[in-house]
Amino acid sequence: MSDDLQSWVGRKRVVEEDIGLGQVRRIAGMLDMDPAGFRRGDPLPPHWFVFFCNETPRQSDIGTDGHPKPGVVLPPIPLPRRMGAGRRVTIPGSMRIGDMAERIAEVAAIVPKQARTGFITVLTMRHTYRVDGQVVAEEEFDAVYREAPKPGEASPVAPPAPAPTDAAWRIEKHLSSPLVFRYSALTWNAHRIHYDADYSRAEEGYPNTVQNGGLTMQLLLDAAVAHTPGRLTGFTARLTRPIYVGDTITLCGRASDGGKVATWVQDRDGNLCGQLDCEFAA
Repeated sequence: MSDDLQSWVGRKRVVEEDIGLGQVRRIAGMLDMDPAGFRRGDPLPPHWFVFFCNETPRQSDIGTDGHPKPGVVLPPIPLPRRMGAGRRVTIPGSMRIGDMAERIAEVAAIVPKQARTGFITVLTMRHTYRVDGQVVAEEEFDAVYREAPKPGEASPVAPPAPAPTDAAWRIEKHLSSPLVFRYSALTWNAHRIHYDADYSRAEEGYPNTVQNGGLTMQLLLDAAVAHTPGRLTGFTARLTRPIYVGDTITLCGRASDGGKVATWVQDRDGNLCGQLDCEFAA
């Protein structure tokens, strides 16, 4: 790793945002909940912290892929394609409508490596969310940077693996274009693979527009919370296989020992596409 990249490790940025009623009601509407059911002062579901304190780069700082240009927000890793891969989250508190929250984003690690699908670099970001000086959520997030595909080459995809068959509950969910658009808008994510099919095929080698991985995790967490008593206190997530806009997925889960819940998402062919292991407290 170059000295320029190494110098980014440990750098921090702080973003503040008030937890506004309007934003909360838009989130609720996107998730097919009654927006009028939320009032000022209400606590939010613990895992909703991801909708707040996102970076808001200027339009002139946006690159051709829809992400901020290298070096504006994230380190200038010299590989053109970036995808979320995994998260490790603890949630000791929750936000309330009307709070002023802050997110401290720290570059935790930059690790170049040779993978089965080619040369990659893994960027790990550490995010700490606070309200009135108290930590309400801590997250480590991994993003994988890859080389550009050669003309006509498909984006590398992990070999299919069958999903578990011992689910205690299963929910089918259609990933419509408006749903993916609304989620991306609420999280201020303009990555073109989520809405521009021509770009997704020609520039990044996917067969279609790609489902937003954050939305996959959000839907799976919502399902786990709906099927589990107690309060969500943390989770680990790993996305293993791309899902495409317009697909119908199945959200699955089952309880395990000690307040833990194993959840996963599978595509229409029964292939495993991602897993979340959740922890709940009574």
